[in-house]
Amino acid sequence: MQKNVIRLNEMDNVLIASEQLMSGDKVQEVEVRGLVPAGHKLAARAILAGSPVYRYGQVIGMASCDIEAGQHVHVHNLHMADLRREYEFSQRTKDSPVDPARDRFMGLRRADGRVATRNYIGILTTVNCSATVARAVADHFRRDIHPAALRDYPRVDGVVALTHTTGCGMAPQGEAIDTLRRTLAGYARHVNFYSILLIGLGCETNQISGVMEAGDLREGPQLHTYSIQDAGGTGKAVAQGIARIQDMLPAANAVQREPVSASHLVIGLQCGGSDGYSGVTANPALGAAVDRLVAAGGTAMLSETPEIYGAEHLLTQRAISPEVGAKLVARIEWWKDYCMRNHAEMNNNPSAGNKAGGLTTILEKSLGAVAKAGTTNLNDVLCYAEPVRARGLVFMDSPGFDPVSATGQVASGANLICFTTGRGSAYGCMPAPSLKLSTNNACWERQSEDIDLNCGTIITGQETIDGLGEKIYRLILETASGTRSKSELHGYGQNEFAPWQMGATV
Repeated sequence: MQKNVIRLNEMDNVLIASEQLMSGDKVQEVEVRGLVPAGHKLAARAILAGSPVYRYGQVIGMASCDIEAGQHVHVHNLHMADLRREYEFSQRTKDSPVDPARDRFMGLRRADGRVATRNYIGILTTVNCSATVARAVADHFRRDIHPAALRDYPRVDGVVALTHTTGCGMAPQGEAIDTLRRTLAGYARHVNFYSILLIGLGCETNQISGVMEAGDLREGPQLHTYSIQDAGGTGKAVAQGIARIQDMLPAANAVQREPVSASHLVIGLQCGGSDGYSGVTANPALGAAVDRLVAAGGTAMLSETPEIYGAEHLLTQRAISPEVGAKLVARIEWWKDYCMRNHAEMNNNPSAGNKAGGLTTILEKSLGAVAKAGTTNLNDVLCYAEPVRARGLVFMDSPGFDPVSATGQVASGANLICFTTGRGSAYGCMPAPSLKLSTNNACWERQSEDIDLNCGTIITGQETIDGLGEKIYRLILETASGTRSKSELHGYGQNEFAPWQMGATV
């Protein structure tokens, strides 16, 4: 790291501006030619048209014209490279000692032995048509509207309604309804919910019975179901829901936190509003925290398949077996076909905000995004909302859209989310607390009321990646023990429930 620029790998032919550079500035014996915004790239040496551009020691695209040393390198002179990968499987696995007794947090032990980080009562819906009833029931227990409703239940974090926009107008069999049911079942089983109320309309395609059968769920004291039509209308359905939750509250309030192993943590890894610093600061710092979590026996879940496209070869090399590596490649191939069927391109990503922050191609974005996964072995690859079964680092297939991806991670079992951002985010994800990490000081200064920890100090040399990794890990343990994140304090998390909508709406 130099005063004004960052070189990430000796192979790189671009430098990263750590502050805005002006024409005539000199950095690493290179004279800057034109304006280069903070977080953006400039050529470290002349790059001929058609030649590869390297960042992280990896190809991020091809020069679309001759680029002089010191010139700004961005969308105007860099385009997507043709991707033809020869994958290596399990070539870079390593032994990583695991000690489940190493670290602890104050968790909520459930009767089945699982451990929660929060203690909610949840209301789920089979279909959009029952969303209003579900929200009316939850609103009755909102502490900001009805302070007395949960006054006698201080150990209940809240009653939340997670509604969605589908459930009907879809095929009764197939990928779309299977994905929705798997997501709802994952939330119904989620450890951070003490109990669940599942409300339907009555005549929808996604019947309550279908959700129960698909998720192998059974009605009981902690899982109640009913439909608006059977209840006799909206008013009666709301009253029935309120009464059922009032019956659940005493038992939910009886739980108490106790010291438990960090091995019970399942962390969903997210990035949104990424910028040119994401792969330099917050993502590798989060990766350092992930390595600590895995060493303590915990689980970290990388996702957002379109945002690891072009960097998946780095993960297949770390796959615990060739079969696990092949599962990841199969998901990449599925996405190529999915995009073709829907007349889209994998390089539709990065977004406009990503590009304004310095990212140019999906290859560049993906190489920075995989840094969140740390350095340990990849132990499993899951479909969207499929339950986590392996410990350590796993991958769950999902779109790159943050709410959809995080919804799938929580359905898979994530009991806490870590979310890096360079442009700024105000995201939350009930029932799992969400920690947000800024990649640069400007984002922190602008939006600190939403960000839990600033990683921009890596750019200025005040802190190291490993040092911030330790800070993030300790913040994870504190949050899992009950300390509320910024998004929780603002009340985020109900509206952000967004199951992946697949297939036709008819």
